[in-house]
Amino acid sequence: MTDTRAPAPPNLSPALVALFAFACGAIVGNLYYAQPIIELIAPDVGLSQTTASLIVSLTQIGYVAGMVFITPLLDLFENKRLILITLGLAFVSLILSATAQNGGLFLFVAFLTGLGAVSVQMLIPLAAHLSPEETRGRTVGNIMGGLLTGILLSRPLSSFVADQLGWRAVFFIAAGLMIAIGLVLALTLPQRRPAHTASYAALLRSMASLWLNQPVLRQRSLLQATMFGAFSLFWTAVPVELFRAFHLSQSQIALFALSGAAGALAAPLSGRLGDAGHGAKVTLFGLIGAALAMMSGTVPAVVSILSLMVAGIVLDACVQLTMIQGQRAIYGLDPHSRGRLNGLYMASIFVGGAIGSAVASPLYGLGGWMAIAIAGTVAPLIGLTLFLTRERKNATSPVARW
Repeated sequence: MTDTRAPAPPNLSPALVALFAFACGAIVGNLYYAQPIIELIAPDVGLSQTTASLIVSLTQIGYVAGMVFITPLLDLFENKRLILITLGLAFVSLILSATAQNGGLFLFVAFLTGLGAVSVQMLIPLAAHLSPEETRGRTVGNIMGGLLTGILLSRPLSSFVADQLGWRAVFFIAAGLMIAIGLVLALTLPQRRPAHTASYAALLRSMASLWLNQPVLRQRSLLQATMFGAFSLFWTAVPVELFRAFHLSQSQIALFALSGAAGALAAPLSGRLGDAGHGAKVTLFGLIGAALAMMSGTVPAVVSILSLMVAGIVLDACVQLTMIQGQRAIYGLDPHSRGRLNGLYMASIFVGGAIGSAVASPLYGLGGWMAIAIAGTVAPLIGLTLFLTRERKNATSPVARW
């Protein structure tokens, strides 16, 4: 079936691509604003040190739930309206976060914040739908560069704002940003009305079918889950290492985190290389590069602030290289199922990221940075094994399929 009611334009304008990238970066930041300021939030709302860690967990759970249960609606209802509705949910959740006076409410709102942030995973498939095949990788790469920049900048920005204005100001400012983005998107986003007529329940059931019947989706999802696991492991543990081993202040650690945003520059490059038919080579380079970046931490003599900074930039770049190739591959599987394909792909990735974050503290407590470096090396090597196994089984197929 084709979308006869809202034909896609021949291409997205550069201005609209830039808007998509900025919006994705700003919205995904909502998932991470609380992470570096939990110690300020917890006593103010009455959470213990143990239960305070649930703030990050529930936000991630809400985000994954949104990808599984909300993003499939992209293939059923008009896309622009869904995006604006979820942005409205993000605004409400941020206002409630800023005004919460008890821990139970704040934890519930953390889950809602994750649900509201899922509008990111609606904008990206919409951009893919609006882009022709020959430039789709470049478009998605540019937008994903904005998303990764948002992930990397949200933590240091949250720390700076909380230090100057208090932690509640972080959420008030973020809520205002959601209103501004919503107004701009309402005026500029084109409409897209899918031609699907299936029920919501049928769409959810079809997600299981897509997972079982699309080996590229499964393999790309698992591959990228290992990469994002290493990414989350590194960025959860490195502030602790910088504080304990190098005695950096919170402001200095925030500046360190800003350096990681340089890795976002790899996203547009990955998209262009994928469009040129080099998807398999880019994937291989990204997997090996991520493993080498983390492996550098297994040599204590070379571990320094500079080496950690370089490792972070390289790791971020490699994660972007492989992620864009994965999105490019799955978006080409079925144009009428991109919302569900993207939901499954990103849900898998964030499950990997959640595992990386969860094991960071116990691993660091057990073996310090050496344990983090070893685990972070193993994760992309598992992805590399998946990739090479796929290539051997499909030696007669075009590797660009990846």
